[in-house]
Amino acid sequence: MALIEKTITDKIEVVGDFKHVQVREDRQIVDDATDDVRSRGNYRRYVLAPGEDLSGQPADVAAIANAVWTPEIIAAYAAHVAKGLPQ
Repeated sequence: MALIEKTITDKIEVVGDFKHVQVREDRQIVDDATDDVRSRGNYRRYVLAPGEDLSGQPADVAAIANAVWTPEIIAAYAAHVAKGLPQ
């Protein structure tokens, strides 16, 4: 029996007028022989803004971002940021 660490993307949410993508990852400790989860709940969260580089993101996160970040949303967000308004 060996314990390994896995990071699972367990929540993806689209929020706000500009369709920010919020991602929650769960770091799990798993028994590699039985695939039983021994520990979970060590969460990490991050937010992606429209037009942000998606390289290195999990495929499901990138697919959702690409679906909701239309050229209009990206342009509106860029204009919002250019005005110095809160992001």
